[in-house]
Amino acid sequence: MSGAKGRSPARSAGIVLDCPATTVPQLVEWTLRESGLGALKLHRNGKDSDPLIVLTAAAAVKLGLPERLEGREQGRSLRLPEDHPVVKQVVKAKWQLTQRGFGPWARIYRKATSNQRQCVQLAILSWDALDERSWPGVAQMEPADVARVLGVYAQRVLTPRGSTAVSGLELMTALRPPTRAVQDRESGNWVSGHNPGSLGTEPVDPAPPEATPEHPVVVNSGWTGGFLDEEAYQWVRDVDLLTGEEVALPFAVGLDLNTAFLAAAARLTVGLSGPDHFHHPTFNPKIPGSWLVDLSHVELDPRLPSPFTPSGARPTGPAWYQTHTVAYAQELGYNVQPIEAYLRRETGAYLDPWHDRLKTAYVDTLADLGVTKDLTDAEFLAAMERHKEVAPALAAVLAAVKATVKGGVGKLRERPQGKHYRDGDRWPAPERPTWRPDIRAAVISKARVNMHRKLLNMSRMTGLFPLAVLSDCVVYPSPGNSPLDFLPYAASGKPQPGGFRLGPTPGLAKLEGVQEMAWAVDLMDKGLNPARHIKGGDAVLDEGE
Repeated sequence: MSGAKGRSPARSAGIVLDCPATTVPQLVEWTLRESGLGALKLHRNGKDSDPLIVLTAAAAVKLGLPERLEGREQGRSLRLPEDHPVVKQVVKAKWQLTQRGFGPWARIYRKATSNQRQCVQLAILSWDALDERSWPGVAQMEPADVARVLGVYAQRVLTPRGSTAVSGLELMTALRPPTRAVQDRESGNWVSGHNPGSLGTEPVDPAPPEATPEHPVVVNSGWTGGFLDEEAYQWVRDVDLLTGEEVALPFAVGLDLNTAFLAAAARLTVGLSGPDHFHHPTFNPKIPGSWLVDLSHVELDPRLPSPFTPSGARPTGPAWYQTHTVAYAQELGYNVQPIEAYLRRETGAYLDPWHDRLKTAYVDTLADLGVTKDLTDAEFLAAMERHKEVAPALAAVLAAVKATVKGGVGKLRERPQGKHYRDGDRWPAPERPTWRPDIRAAVISKARVNMHRKLLNMSRMTGLFPLAVLSDCVVYPSPGNSPLDFLPYAASGKPQPGGFRLGPTPGLAKLEGVQEMAWAVDLMDKGLNPARHIKGGDAVLDEGE
């Protein structure tokens, strides 16, 4: 970390280092040769993390950079022009910038020699490197606190390499490196070979129904067969289906599932290879892929959303679904007869180490904020109410961990950016092995099915039906202003399995917000979603984008 005044102090894990650099090339040289910054690899076949230097506004100016980055581009796509003196200094010193250029997250490197990486990551605070949504309040903190936040995140997740979305994706690769050393049978030499369970080094094109409409596999083939629509719920119950008893209840209580996408990633079998096309296959819930099947015959209570569509509307005919969605129709007792499918032969639980590391980071950080697994439900609700005030720095780490999950899942299907893009052109994201919309679909399909299973179990155990669902937030009518007033408990006081349960681990629930029932009904009358507003303000839909 650098915060420049004369010889600038740099902080790492509470240690203050003296940094004599007055130019960016000098800073890079000092970081690599003298600072001792960096982190060991997370997997034996992976790579060590490059050191991260975070520049305060004062340090940026001291190094010849503008305090603010301005231009015609918006936000994080802003870059220093190539003729800027600092960019010229970097090039003259025989360093290189990645294709991203010199922006809020600049990576400066030289080609690796003798297996030694030479790369430094810069993050410039006054250029909005740490955006407010993912890192709430961090950009305004003192340098020591910024160092603490990023140090804890680096220790529990990985050294940040860009936005939390970029870090979420990079973490997948760090934990499942694409290659490993293998011995060549003929020469006996060690060479780079495929690492089983990884996504490898080559990108894989999706099947047409898994792609985005602008992707070349769609545009160049003239595909008109429809697309997967595996997205998070945005559903509001028809106001005509509210009963007098429900409307008479005083409160609407919102429950939020902790990191629902992360919970869905646990033990999730996904495809590792490219898709193969089949006509009229027999459905197999163990094979990941996309199935064209008619689920319009599945009858469910209209007071619940359909489990098969993000809108909660009942399907009207054949449509493409990810394996988990079709398997749930079978679980509900219905026959499924796929018309067509794109399936993967090579499969594995690719996201398991990613899930395990982020779950540990989430649970440990919540525990540091006083929210531990041993609390009663009433104690848990009280601890959650005050956890952000306990330690703002750790609360920021928690927010960043959550953003890493959502952003990492979203990056699996990153869309083209920029006004010059034309449909059918290839864009940078699908050129990487981790551009896998089918894996994103698997995560979101499983998360939505998990949500529906709980909604259905709640209706059977308690007779309660939700008012609305938005992604991982569900709103119920309630006789009291707490989840304790309507969640199902056994006579022993233990939560009933199968429904929503309070707790600090991924997939368990916390209180999202409470409003008066009349407020919720008024929103529903207007066609608005109470789950979006129950917290107060406007919730952001977790699309995994």
